[in-house]
Amino acid sequence: MNSSPRVLVIDDEAQIRRFLDIGLRAEGYEVLLAATATEGLALAATRTPDLVILDIGLPDMEGHAVLAELRQWSQVPVLMLSVRDAESEKVRALDHGANDYVTKPFGIQELMARLRVLLRNRPDEPELLPRYDDGHLVVDLARREVTLEGAPLALTRKEYAVLAMLLRHAGRVVTQQQLLREVWGPTHTSDSQYLRIVLGKLRQKLGDDPAAPRWLKTEPGVGYRFLGGS
Repeated sequence: MNSSPRVLVIDDEAQIRRFLDIGLRAEGYEVLLAATATEGLALAATRTPDLVILDIGLPDMEGHAVLAELRQWSQVPVLMLSVRDAESEKVRALDHGANDYVTKPFGIQELMARLRVLLRNRPDEPELLPRYDDGHLVVDLARREVTLEGAPLALTRKEYAVLAMLLRHAGRVVTQQQLLREVWGPTHTSDSQYLRIVLGKLRQKLGDDPAAPRWLKTEPGVGYRFLGGS
């Protein structure tokens, strides 16, 4: 395990970034800083941080949306920051995949204690993002790129999220409930029609025949399986 954990801070407030940069480096952490969601997601994909500190109020995308996008391809521990102290905000963040939640203003020692807990509970081995390439279809989760026969494939956010989750579990059945919970949220686990529509459009774009699937196989009554190896 890396002796100097890498922490990515995504916050649009320069004072907060500077405060965290100084405090984290003093504790021996390597620090990456991002002022926007776009910059933060790019750093998360290319620099593989051990932990992400994510502000809810970002200028280009709400923190909850950033978290949802991040969770499509990474299980890195995420600590959310917000000036909103309502219980509903905390529950929303935790329900959508945050590991912890801290309200601004906060004390640096409390924050450090929470980071130590999150880092202590993370896997010893770094997460490897699968890349699939069979000479026809290429899915690169680290770069968030999908190409078919050498041409970029335009997928909606939901289509990409479903494909990414199936690829992460390549060769194994992913249940409808798992897909609905991870892609649509915990309140949509019975909305199987959403999933059927997205799978249909995804297959159409891939040119994948459900009767003789090349990549996406339906397991009747259970879920779906990505047939290629990761």
